Amino acid sequence: MGKEYLDNEITEQRLNQLAQALDSGLFVHARNMLHAMSPNDVALILESSPPKNRQVLWQLIDQQYAGEILDELGEELKDSLISSMTPEKLAQATIGMDTDDLAYILRSLPDAVYKKVLKSMRSQDRDRVEQALRYPDDTAGSIMNTDTVTLRPDVNIEVVLRYLRQRGNLPDTTDTLYVVDRHDHVLGGVRLVDLLTCDPSVTVRSIMDTELESIPVEMSDKDVAQKFERLDWISAPVVDSQAKLLGRITIDDVIDVIRVDAEHSMMGMAGMDDDEDTFGPVLKSTLRRSLWLTINLFAALLASSVSNMFEGTLEQFATIAILMTIVPSMGGVAGNQTLALVIRGIALGHIGQSNSRWLIGKELGIGLLNGIMWSVLVFFAVWLWKDDIALGGLIGSAMLINMTVAGFAGATIPIMLKKLNIDPALAGGMVLTTVTDVVGLFAFLGLATLYLMH
Repeated sequence: MGKEYLDNEITEQRLNQLAQALDSGLFVHARNMLHAMSPNDVALILESSPPKNRQVLWQLIDQQYAGEILDELGEELKDSLISSMTPEKLAQATIGMDTDDLAYILRSLPDAVYKKVLKSMRSQDRDRVEQALRYPDDTAGSIMNTDTVTLRPDVNIEVVLRYLRQRGNLPDTTDTLYVVDRHDHVLGGVRLVDLLTCDPSVTVRSIMDTELESIPVEMSDKDVAQKFERLDWISAPVVDSQAKLLGRITIDDVIDVIRVDAEHSMMGMAGMDDDEDTFGPVLKSTLRRSLWLTINLFAALLASSVSNMFEGTLEQFATIAILMTIVPSMGGVAGNQTLALVIRGIALGHIGQSNSRWLIGKELGIGLLNGIMWSVLVFFAVWLWKDDIALGGLIGSAMLINMTVAGFAGATIPIMLKKLNIDPALAGGMVLTTVTDVVGLFAFLGLATLYLMH
């Protein structure tokens, strides 16, 4: 396909032009426009199009480019398009695909379709994908590629260079060639820059890096991403328990992992699936969102029941009804600041058993200091506004309690959820909101009730 890369303004322009072409029946023109774009821009166009136009555009794309485009799509849209393809077309689209992307596609298929696609594949592609499918999802094995170039340690550099010239090309994102013994055990690596600048008469052994770090095939993809980020890797070899080379992971695979994790955290904070299609069907999107809305409704009813417990207080002190939302609101904001910080720390691997108590103590201290500062401020604000020093004291005291609890809860909730194998990004926000609403209302209305009793 072409190499025309789109920015946001051009994307909007292309979307309008394609929509007009489809409405006018100019399908050949639309097809030519698509073929002038790079695969990632076609994927962007598909993800930005309503379902009706999306299906037509997909039919206009040549199957020889379908695999490259599928690589760039989000999970939900990718699964939707795959489900509409015949096994033969799907097998054709997967020709030349990276092993990890090929394995992902086949994992998402029903067994009957999966077997038909495998049968339609070339034997070489079938062998590659069957090897990739041996490893669990979200592990190094599931995101590695098997397209590695290996060297023997006793070979001269001149021979290596001649071999590479005869080969003609290298796998994408190749920065290091791996040195292995006759049993494929990794002995080290040779950087391409060293290969091109060293004396051609020396052997591979003399310039190879024997400290090259490998990635165990069972390592989680999140841990792999952290290693790449911390060590500034471009690629790394993947090995089994006997240090036998199985494949390699490249920076583009890691970027995909980081992007998916970031989307998961962002969407999870809103109680939504990270792979939800922006232009997905109405009914499907509604059903997906209903679960967390239902849970949130029960949490809101719990907070409302606290207000109901103090119905008598509210009847006697009408001003409280005006001011009581301030306390849970401030606690919620303070708690969510801590929650976001801790969830990020967990995702980056910064928080563990050894430092979690210190972190909780720190956030408790921040919550206390914030509570003191803002409770004094709100005390004077309410006193001057309502000319009631007692009411100012009530809301100030309640805010001090709630913001202290919010800091503590914002730190402990994600850590506890992580220990229970519950995703903090998905459930943390709802649990924290419930805590700050209940504690805030209970503190404010409880103190108001004590004040009225005396």
